[in-house]
Amino acid sequence: MASRCWRWWGWSAWPRTRPPPAGSTPSFRHHLSTQEKTPQICVVGSGPAGFYTAQHLLKQHPQAHVDIYEKQPVPFGLVRFGVAPDHPEVKSYGAEDHRALEIPGEELPGVCSARAFVGWYNGLPENRELEPDLSCDTAVILGQGNVALDVARILLTPPEHLERTDITKAALGVLRQSRVKTVWLVGRRGPLQVAFTIKELREMIQLPGARPILDPADFLGLQDKIKEVPRPRKRLTELLLRTATEKPGPEEAARWASASRAWGLRFFRSPQQVLPSPDGRRAAGVRLAVTRLEGVGEATRAVPTGDMEDLPCGLVLSSVGYKSRPVDPSVPFDSKLGVIPNVEGRVMDVPGLYCSGWVKRGPTGVIATTMTDSFLTGQMLLQDLKAGLLPSGPRPGYAAIQALLSSRGVRPVSFSDWEKLDAEEVARGQGTGKPREKLVDPQEMLRLLGH
Repeated sequence: MASRCWRWWGWSAWPRTRPPPAGSTPSFRHHLSTQEKTPQICVVGSGPAGFYTAQHLLKQHPQAHVDIYEKQPVPFGLVRFGVAPDHPEVKSYGAEDHRALEIPGEELPGVCSARAFVGWYNGLPENRELEPDLSCDTAVILGQGNVALDVARILLTPPEHLERTDITKAALGVLRQSRVKTVWLVGRRGPLQVAFTIKELREMIQLPGARPILDPADFLGLQDKIKEVPRPRKRLTELLLRTATEKPGPEEAARWASASRAWGLRFFRSPQQVLPSPDGRRAAGVRLAVTRLEGVGEATRAVPTGDMEDLPCGLVLSSVGYKSRPVDPSVPFDSKLGVIPNVEGRVMDVPGLYCSGWVKRGPTGVIATTMTDSFLTGQMLLQDLKAGLLPSGPRPGYAAIQALLSSRGVRPVSFSDWEKLDAEEVARGQGTGKPREKLVDPQEMLRLLGH
């Protein structure tokens, strides 16, 4: 969903006609026409943005030859490495990098990005050696979006509830030993500005063995303010308001009274510094500036009041936003916005190059958003094709890439190779009742394939 580019008359590897549903392994249909009139399109990135664009192109132009390239030894992007193993039906995470906090102390041990933490428990190879230290009592997540709530839920969910998901064996082992009892989610603004959705909030409120901590003072006067907000925001805020201010029912009260873990939302707080332990060797807390809101509507912003407070913790996870990385020096990139400059998916000043997903519009939206966005990018390409605006003349396509890789002694992982890895993962998971046991070491994957 991040760095996804579409090159007209490009090269090919993994064509397909449908994007994979979360948690499933699709089959691919190959288009082997070598006629020069056959459109050849290269897709870089095998996540939802790539597959949805390929789907639209193949559906609207059945003669097209679409090839997909992926840097990982396994396909499907955030469908495989997405937010939460206990939410296989919805994955809403997918940028190449996270936004830095840019505050003193963020380099301390005990501080990491939510993106890396998610990658760790979902088996992303580059994060497999993260080894988060969960020996502390309190964790702080900086951010109040769906990713932040998913991370909090994974930290607080009883490990036995994760046993039959595709969470990695290593991550489950660490979570079994976790001593984290309290998780705080910190936001600069207030209840009306939280970025998570009602579904994720409701699951947190109902999380077995955990109780919510909300300060009623944060919700004073909110009842009148929510009358004019859109319905989804109104329903979300009403749920927060009820949880914070109303007496729970008998069943809920009994469940919360016996809970050994807790999570809470800290509003109107902006991180200023990660505080070190006395020996300076790891994180021991976060210094927060107390804020107030100025402006109205979308222009509402948090400004410091001058007051500070310290929040002790042993683990700090930053979930303050995501950004895409530059694809290649030859591809324009706006490093400030984290996007490829484009007009409706057409990369500016580079005829024949297109983009979709977060690298097109920035880190907003979920898979459904990406589907619509990708279809639009595919439609722009087809319009340009029909209008004769794309570079003409035959290109060698995958044959050129194949020759280049061969000359460098590189053996790429094919889709049939992936099917072997898929079968191995499923077989390993069957013994423990899991849908699969993910392979996380690229070298092990290559050894299994005989590469």
